[in-house]
Amino acid sequence: MTAAPYVGRFAPSPTGPLHAGSLVAALASWLDARAAGGRWLVRIEDVDTPRCRQEAAERILAQLAACGLQPDGPPLYQSRRSARYQQVLDDCIARKLAYPCACTRRDIDAALAARGLEHERHTERPYPGTCRAGLAGRPARAWRFHAERWQAGLPPAASAEGQAARGPVLTTGGVRWRDRRLGMMQQDVAREVGDFVLRRADGLWSYQLAVVVDDADQGVTHVVRGEDLADNTPRQMLLQSALGLPMPHYLHTPLVRGADGEKLSKQHGAPPIDERRPLDALGAAARVLGLPPAPAGRTLSQVLALWVRAWARIYNFPP
Repeated sequence: MTAAPYVGRFAPSPTGPLHAGSLVAALASWLDARAAGGRWLVRIEDVDTPRCRQEAAERILAQLAACGLQPDGPPLYQSRRSARYQQVLDDCIARKLAYPCACTRRDIDAALAARGLEHERHTERPYPGTCRAGLAGRPARAWRFHAERWQAGLPPAASAEGQAARGPVLTTGGVRWRDRRLGMMQQDVAREVGDFVLRRADGLWSYQLAVVVDDADQGVTHVVRGEDLADNTPRQMLLQSALGLPMPHYLHTPLVRGADGEKLSKQHGAPPIDERRPLDALGAAARVLGLPPAPAGRTLSQVLALWVRAWARIYNFPP
């Protein structure tokens, strides 16, 4: 764990404007940074260039500004960092921590079915390691991180018993860490996920690679994001350890769900927040986070200051 000065970030994907669900993560990350007396950055995660739009990025920045959530520096755009990601992938390849993969999703499903395993909705497809020994004459489609090899070289799980309360523990048995809201978490990455993708078959960079490199390059010490991303954390920790990068502290916020119980998202038609009524939008986000209601007649800045103090009490930041 790093003792560097606090740096937090909010990292939206500009596939559409901010909605109620994404505002929860934005507000929580801003409050966490302000309660700690740290810096708060905005990163535009537009690495998936076919789905992302510049006008959506501009709208998101305008919505944040209308809500009083001002970053402490210009936004970082992932779409401008391909050379940096390639540099990291090249290093992984040179160290035999990445290998080419020729498998399609159908190939992976067939290999899992042959083992009596079927893919269930909302669950990972653990990669069966088909291409670890070579491509068998097939053309490469993607590049994968050799999670099994890296995890196998870590200390045995028995030697790290009880240490996760003091910081993340990476062992042959997987990754154990304490989320600041969810508590103790554990995942055997090699078994439950397998060798995950660093560069996709369409040539785009994976979320896992981009977010790990960007967090390190921006000096991010604390990650506050939605709990739907919690299961990505052990993959990112495994990659951070392989690259010799510091591991941030993690806090995963509650999700806003629609009437059907599904996570509220742009794909499910979530309406954008109305930046003309920022206190209404922020008040809804604050309720999800367990913060007190905004007193009548207070200005936006006064309400945000109230919530910073409340957040500091909840998460034990000094006054």
